[in-house]
Amino acid sequence: MALAVLLFVPGFASSLHGGVGGPQDNAGETIDDVAKAGCLCHNGAADNTVQIILDDVPFGWIAGESYELKLQIIGGPPATGVYTAGFAMRTTAGVLSGDGLQNWEGDVTSLTHTEATAAEVDRMWTLTWQAPETGFGSVDFWITGNAVNGDQLNNGGNQEDKWNQLLFSLQEGSDDTTALGTRTLFAGDGNVSPPEPDHHGVDLHHMGAKLRAHWLGLLGFGAVILVIIFAGIMLRFSFSTSYTGRTNQLRLRYKLMRRGDQ
Repeated sequence: MALAVLLFVPGFASSLHGGVGGPQDNAGETIDDVAKAGCLCHNGAADNTVQIILDDVPFGWIAGESYELKLQIIGGPPATGVYTAGFAMRTTAGVLSGDGLQNWEGDVTSLTHTEATAAEVDRMWTLTWQAPETGFGSVDFWITGNAVNGDQLNNGGNQEDKWNQLLFSLQEGSDDTTALGTRTLFAGDGNVSPPEPDHHGVDLHHMGAKLRAHWLGLLGFGAVILVIIFAGIMLRFSFSTSYTGRTNQLRLRYKLMRRGDQ
C-alpha cells in the first residue's frame, strides 16, 4: 500500500516555487525549455489576461553594459497561499543575474525565481542583464511568467493557475539608441484591473492631522458658523427699518439719517 501511494503521488505534482528552468517533464512529455515552451504544468496554454511587463528596456544594447530591468506579473488568480508567482527567463547572449534570483543550474543565460521571491505579493522582481561583446548582433529573450493561487499544486485538476509569455529581440545599439533612453515591453490584453482597496477613506493621521487637532478644527468651524448666524439675527432684528419692535433711539437715528441732519 505504501508503494502504491508513492507511485500515485507524482500525479499530484507540487509547484516548483524554488525556481524552474531548462527541460521539464509534463504529462509524460519533456519540455525542452520552460522559458520558451511555457509553464505547461500549470496550464495547457498561455492566457492573455496575465500581463507580463518588463520595464527599463533599452532600444539597443551597448557591449559590456549592464541594464537593470524590472519584471512584473499582473493578473491571474488571487494568491490564497504563501506563493504567488514565478518566472523562467532565457537569452541567447549576455549574463543574467539579480538579488533573490538564481541562474538555473548555473547557466548565466537562464534566470528564475527563488523560494523567497516566489512569495512576493506584488509579483515583481528586479534583474540585471549584462550585454555581450560587440559584434554579436541580435539578442533574443524569452520570459514565461505565471500567476498562481498559492495551493502549491500544478492546478490539481483545475485551471486556476495562469501564465503568459513575453518574447522580444534587441539589436546592438549606438549613441543614437542610448539617447532614446529606455522603454516598457509587455505581453497581454492590456486589461489591467487595480486591486480593491482594503478600506475606503483616508486615515486622518495620514492627512497630517492628529485627532485632537481634528476636533479643535471642527469646533473652530462650528464657532464661525454660530457667529455668522448671530450676526445675521442682529442685522435682521436690530438695524432693519422694517422691524416694528425697534427702540425709539434706533427710530430717531433712522429719521435723522433720512433728513441728512446727522
